Amino acid sequence: MNKPKCSLIGKDGNIFNLMEIVSRTLKENNLYNEANEMYQRVTGGEAQSYDEALRIIMEYVEVY
Repeated sequence: MNKPKCSLIGKDGNIFNLMEIVSRTLKENNLYNEANEMYQRVTGGEAQSYDEALRIIMEYVEVY
């Protein structure tokens, strides 16, 4: 997958806020399935910490 660029630097670091920004970026790039998959992976128990949640998020977008 060619990851879309997503500006997260300087944003509110609340994980739900970051997930919303990433989800919006994915959907703007017609990556609806990836947006849903990312959300499910983070909230469904795969991420046991903030760092793990960030790792998952960064699999889907290029953060700048």
